[in-house]
Amino acid sequence: MDPGRLDGLPLFEALSKKDRAQVAMWADEVDVGSGIELASEGSYAHEFFVIEAGTAQVTRHGQPIAELGPGDFFGEIALLGSDHHRTATVTASTPMQLVVMFQTEFRTMAERMPHVADQLREAIRARWEADQLRG
Repeated sequence: MDPGRLDGLPLFEALSKKDRAQVAMWADEVDVGSGIELASEGSYAHEFFVIEAGTAQVTRHGQPIAELGPGDFFGEIALLGSDHHRTATVTASTPMQLVVMFQTEFRTMAERMPHVADQLREAIRARWEADQLRG
């Protein structure tokens, strides 16, 4: 994917330009239409998404719990490895542009560039902790 697409996304802002270019080698760009289910509660988690444009609704047990937009990410449980299942369903509310990284590519990146994987995990952890404080 074009590394420039990572430049404006908060998750990647702490990475150097060189590191963002490397991450782009393991990520894909995806455009989806409104109404597309991107993650299904209870299903096996194997990819991670960062929203470039558009919005998505998050539901748990069929009830809305959050709205996500540009700069937000979801599916981070896929980066933890082993047998993790999705904790919520995420559905595109509008047409969306996404950056997607699959678990296998993240593992490859983590082996070759552990400092980058650590930075991304730390950003994910910080967001998770902030979400827990908000309730």
